[in-house]
Amino acid sequence: MTEIRKRGVLAAVICSSPFMNLGKAQARTFGVPDLRLVEIPHPFGGLALGSVQVRAAAVIPQLVSLIKEHIK
Repeated sequence: MTEIRKRGVLAAVICSSPFMNLGKAQARTFGVPDLRLVEIPHPFGGLALGSVQVRAAAVIPQLVSLIKEHIK
């Protein structure tokens, strides 16, 4: 994602709660401190499909907002 963002393409990383600080640090390290991180509750792995869909649906408004900000 960092290389995509460096090329000016809108990018975001969906990251579970305990890894947000690591995600921010990695974005800075790789030269894209403005890389957006969308937080999703942890744990994510091992969930039933229905639970995954609920969590995914919950972050859609954040992703739509990100796209709208980029279009302006």
